[in-house]
Amino acid sequence: MKLKGISAVAVSIVLCVHLASSKTTFPSDSLSADTSAKNDNENYISTQLDLIADRIDFVDLDEYEISRIFEFVPATVEGRLAYLQKVVPLTYNAQVQSYIDVYSTDRYKKYLSNMMGLGKYYFPIYERIFAEAGVPDEIKYLSIVESALNPHAISRVGATGLWQFMFATARMYNLTIDSYIDERKDPIAASYAAAAYLLDAYNEFGDWLLAIASYNCGKGNVLRAIQRSGLSEPDYWAISPYLPRETRKYVPAFIAMTYMLGYHEEHEIMPMVSENAVDTTEIVWVQKFVPFSGVAQALDIDEGIIKSLNPAYKRAVVNGSPESPRRLVLPQVPPEAYSALYAALNSTVETPKILNASHSTGESQESQVITHRVRKGETLGVIAQRYRVTVQDLRAWNNIKQNIIVPGQQLRVHSSITYITYRVKRGDTLSDIAKRHRTASVSEIKAANGLKSNQIKPGMTLKINVD
Repeated sequence: MKLKGISAVAVSIVLCVHLASSKTTFPSDSLSADTSAKNDNENYISTQLDLIADRIDFVDLDEYEISRIFEFVPATVEGRLAYLQKVVPLTYNAQVQSYIDVYSTDRYKKYLSNMMGLGKYYFPIYERIFAEAGVPDEIKYLSIVESALNPHAISRVGATGLWQFMFATARMYNLTIDSYIDERKDPIAASYAAAAYLLDAYNEFGDWLLAIASYNCGKGNVLRAIQRSGLSEPDYWAISPYLPRETRKYVPAFIAMTYMLGYHEEHEIMPMVSENAVDTTEIVWVQKFVPFSGVAQALDIDEGIIKSLNPAYKRAVVNGSPESPRRLVLPQVPPEAYSALYAALNSTVETPKILNASHSTGESQESQVITHRVRKGETLGVIAQRYRVTVQDLRAWNNIKQNIIVPGQQLRVHSSITYITYRVKRGDTLSDIAKRHRTASVSEIKAANGLKSNQIKPGMTLKINVD
């Protein structure tokens, strides 16, 4: 903090304290010219004040509060938030304080310690992408409020991934969702999409807190709240009473999270160290279908590490092509593993043929309508996840205007049946094929292909359910 002005009394106090605590002798060339007074502290102080007077803009003490002069590290939460604030307004009020109180409990300190540990991996990704897009750095903490930094998080309404994108919004921001990949779970792709959404919202509303609010409840709800407020250019707090209840909690929770992680040492919160943490990673672009198992074998690491670094891939397979290369994040590859990795990435693998019933062309694709009876405690999000469809689809198929369902209610589900084709090789058995693909049992393979026995012959083409 740069001081624009300071009083003579304040300088005298600081200088006297310094002299009283110092055991060193005063340099002879800094004292009065009178050799008989060289060791006279009073003359020394007077001389130093004269020198300081040439460099300091002296002001009247009445113009400044003493506390403001020496408040380098704010002692209050409000002061600390003001000191921490960069671009996003970090307003302090009772709502924010209530979340800080909760986050300060021993139970939540452990949770925040875990978040800081995970943040060592995710935050640098967010920071780089946000800096590139022009989004304030501190919005990275919003991902904790959204998903607890869990790329596999799925909300009760079907929002998915670190940044909790709904299906329709994800498609709007160019995130790929298909039988092989769900980029809502990709830390890099989803962060670019989140940055784009937040920037669009800021450009529309001109306020970062309103942009954050819209991330929770949608731009439409924010626009309606602005209209209801009757204000032309309101900030978040002016329209807060007109926003959905969840959003009224969402923004204070973000501010409180920003405060807690900004002052984590003061609250005795330290990053939790993960045993499986990967310190350094690198990215390779894959132009073929490459299974994780082959890459793990080439690098002599557990396949689970590759899965944790690439949570968007649904089937432990990178579905790259020359037209659409796919990103694969790996631990730093030692030079001695280069040749084995190159071989794994460039080996010839039969490209699976995907037959998706929801995009039927009338050939060998299948569609299935299921009637699901709602059980107690089920939500549309849970049901959608079970059948691998979206909440929006369930609502459309069953003419549901809101997300409310009741036990006993019957829902139509157009199940998307996805197959890959497999050409039988010499020595193959149904048991071997089922183990290799993991997603289908012997009985399911027989049922999908109309087989009455376990006998198969080389050259046969089998359909294998991969859902």
